[in-house]
Amino acid sequence: MTTPSLSEKRLSEQRPQEQQLSEQRLLQQAFAKFSALGFLPIALLLTLLLPTLSSRQELLAAPERWGNDKVKNNYALIAGTVWGPDDRPVYGVPVKIRRSTDKPTKTRWQVYSDHMGEFAQRVPTGEADYILSADLKSFKTVDGRPLLLVKEVTVHIYQDEREDTGLHLTIEEAGPNK
Repeated sequence: MTTPSLSEKRLSEQRPQEQQLSEQRLLQQAFAKFSALGFLPIALLLTLLLPTLSSRQELLAAPERWGNDKVKNNYALIAGTVWGPDDRPVYGVPVKIRRSTDKPTKTRWQVYSDHMGEFAQRVPTGEADYILSADLKSFKTVDGRPLLLVKEVTVHIYQDEREDTGLHLTIEEAGPNK
């Protein structure tokens, strides 16, 4: 029997180390592929199943737990439409809203009518009267006659509800001097 030379011993020792390194590289590559492809379905599955694992009451009570102010703050809604003298909606009219207990010159809220002549304003809940008026300083008809509000509208709010109303405009009639 021949004894292996020193160089043959080194080669035989290096081959298992190289094989071991190549196996480690293959395992790392396989793990990288698995983690990239295998993690996504698992994460998706957990995302879909997680709400079913938690209790329904906890999910329904979540906004209060998280401090969502919209759940605690109720409001009433005053909504309406501004109608022109020809019974068509009027765009861009400033609507002033105040409480009936406020001074007539005070405006708490001012909203504008949209392209459909509609406006809406949130107001606090509770029983109160609100007076709606329109600021028509810059509004005139096509032939140059100024527009007037027929009358201010009073809206009564009881609690957290929606009240719909309408503001009707008319054409200023010519006085005796005209």
